[in-house]
Amino acid sequence: MATLSIDNITKRFGNYSVIPELSLTIPDGEFCVLVGPSGCGKSTLLRIIAGLEPISSGRILIDGADMSAAEPTERGVAMVFQSYALYPHMDVSRNIGFGLEIARTPRSEISDRVATVADKLRLSTYLRRRPRELSGGQRQRVAIGRAITRKPKLFLLDEPLSNLDAALRVGMRLEIARLKAELASTMIYVTHDQVEAMTLADRIVVMNAGRIEQVGPPLELYEKPANLFVAGFIGSPAMNLLKGRVETLDGGHISIGLEIGGHVRVSPATGLKPGDQVTLGIRPEHVTYSLDGGPADYVGQAHMVEMLGSDTFIHLRCNDESLVIRDSAGRRARAGDQVALSFPRQACHLFNAEGLRVSQAN
Repeated sequence: MATLSIDNITKRFGNYSVIPELSLTIPDGEFCVLVGPSGCGKSTLLRIIAGLEPISSGRILIDGADMSAAEPTERGVAMVFQSYALYPHMDVSRNIGFGLEIARTPRSEISDRVATVADKLRLSTYLRRRPRELSGGQRQRVAIGRAITRKPKLFLLDEPLSNLDAALRVGMRLEIARLKAELASTMIYVTHDQVEAMTLADRIVVMNAGRIEQVGPPLELYEKPANLFVAGFIGSPAMNLLKGRVETLDGGHISIGLEIGGHVRVSPATGLKPGDQVTLGIRPEHVTYSLDGGPADYVGQAHMVEMLGSDTFIHLRCNDESLVIRDSAGRRARAGDQVALSFPRQACHLFNAEGLRVSQAN
């Protein structure tokens, strides 16, 4: 295990800055997940940690030792790639143990380590097969096994499940969660999958354009996003974000006039005054609705309904904005229905004109 410190690193390709400036500390034994849209720099950051990309400035420290200029083999890290990167002419046993062969580890030790890892990953019956004879999930387990046998200080995983189908992804996600508990190693995991990030991470790092937007435990990011970017990125479906303006303030509530129409009363917030532009956020599962009319903050028309069995997603088009309701109660709205919506004030989030979260009273 190891502590990783990223100290004011930058990464440029010519005049183009991929990572303008970034600092992050990942403590010993943490499972840290990097998320963000394509092109945000998360895979580049992982390759920098591994030593596969040089940094333009700053330092990479592993257990306090400056590894900024060290070769990948000197850093004590192991990386699992999206494409598996297995040797097609070698069987599973040699693929798992090949890194140890290169390091001139004694054959008896290689054999013991391979057997232990294969048992841990339920690959013992496949040791004489070649990669082409394995399923996608089995190949990914072999790639993970190759990393484990080296007993690295850091495990780096670059979207390891993205090439698998939905059922295999679920199974492999459970495998990684089990390994996380067993190995108690420092792991850095890159993904764009919300479920992987929320279920596996001790902490999530949300990246955007090479910068860190927010770092924290999964539920903290979900329940208290620091800005509009995090609010719109974390969660599937994403948080509903509706533009509005502060109309009135009093000691007990704020009234927000929404651009789509309607008014919402929310908890008092710091630093707002009448006339200020704001964005109101609310998670799809927190919106309550009725098909029978009655008091509502907004009335709209459903234009699409997705029935997924355990959940139903009702999509409303509100002028230029869209709004999603998540219903787990089994009601059956249909496209074209008039839907009366209410936004419980304790579930509403406010963001100011700069897109930053505004502190609200409970």
